[in-house]
Amino acid sequence: MSTQFAVHEFESRSQPLEQHPHAGFAALTATLRDSTRAAANPDVFASSGARFGMVGESASMRGVLDRVARVAATGATVLVTGETGTGKELVARAIHVASARATQPFVRVNCGALAEGLVASELFGHERGAFTGALERRKGRFELANGGTIFLDEVGELPPALQVALLRVLQEGEFERVGGTETLKSDSRVVAATNRNLDDAVREGRFRSDLLFRLNVFPIAMPPLRERNGDLPLIAEHCARQSARKLGRRIRGVSPRAMEALLAYPWPGNIRELQNLVERAVILTRGEVLELADFELPGPSIPSSEVEPADERRSIEEALRAARGRVYGPDGAAASLGVAPSTLDSRIRRLGIDKFAFRAGRRS
Repeated sequence: MSTQFAVHEFESRSQPLEQHPHAGFAALTATLRDSTRAAANPDVFASSGARFGMVGESASMRGVLDRVARVAATGATVLVTGETGTGKELVARAIHVASARATQPFVRVNCGALAEGLVASELFGHERGAFTGALERRKGRFELANGGTIFLDEVGELPPALQVALLRVLQEGEFERVGGTETLKSDSRVVAATNRNLDDAVREGRFRSDLLFRLNVFPIAMPPLRERNGDLPLIAEHCARQSARKLGRRIRGVSPRAMEALLAYPWPGNIRELQNLVERAVILTRGEVLELADFELPGPSIPSSEVEPADERRSIEEALRAARGRVYGPDGAAASLGVAPSTLDSRIRRLGIDKFAFRAGRRS
C-alpha cells in the first residue's frame, strides 16, 4: 500500500490491475476477470488461488477473505480496522474489484493527510470563488467516485464538522460543493479504514457515535502479522520474488536461519515493514539466497541492556573469534548472533572491541 502521496490517489476505470503497485495484486486478474460471476459465488471467490492479492493460509486470513467475498456483491458500507501496514487498502480494492462496480472508479482519500480547512473541498468539491485560491469549479472525491467505490483511509482523523457532512452522505446520499447551493447525489460505495479504536474515540467525544454506526455496517478486522506466523514464510518468499523481479535480481529464496529470525521478530510495522526489509535484503545480498546477514532487523537479538556488559562483550568476542573478525556476510559474526551487521558494529564500537585483532587467529 503506497503511503507516499499525502492527499489522495485516483484510479481511473481504465487502469489495468496488473499495474497496481501493491505486491501480488496482479494475481486478482487471473480469477476475477468476471467480477460479477465471482461475487455471485462467495464460496468460489473466497477459495480462489488469487487470494485477492493477499498471501496467506492462516485461519485469520481465511476469515478475512471469506468476509470480503460475502460483502463484495452487496452495496453495504464496510469498515476495515487494523494496525498500520496490515493491508487495509488491499481489502478495500478487493471488495471493489469483486463487486458490480468493478469497471467504475476506485477513489482513495487519506483523511489524515488533509489540512482541516481543505477536507470539505477534497471530499465534496468547491465552486469558483468559494474561498481564496478557488479559481474554478472543482469536483470532489465523492463526485469522482460516482458509480464506483470511495475508500476513506484514516477516517478516524476527520474533524467533527466533516463527520456531520459524511453522515449526511451515508444517510441521504446528498451533499453540496463548498460555496454551492445545488444539492448533488452520490451513488458511491463507501469503504472506510482506521487504525484507531473508534469506540474509544466515541467515548472520548472525538468521533460521532451515529457516524460509527453508519460506517460499521460490515466490519472486517485485519490481523497483525505477529498473529500470522504461519503465513510469514509465504509472505516473505512472495515479497522476495516480487522484489527480485522489480530489481532485476535472481533470488531463489530465504535461508532457514534468516527465516527463523524473521519468525522471531514482532513486526510492529506489519506487512509493510516486512516488504521493505525484504526489498532491502534483495539489494544487499551477494548471492541468490537471502541470508540472515542480509536482513537489517531492528532491535537487539543479542544480549544488551538486561545483561552485564562483560557478558555482552564475551558473546560478541566469541562470535568474532569464530568468524575471524568478520562482521558482514553469511559467515560473519552478525549472522551467527542473529543481528544486523550495522547494529553489531555499533556495539563493537561502544564496547571498545578491536574486531581486527580476531583476524587470521591473531587473538585467541
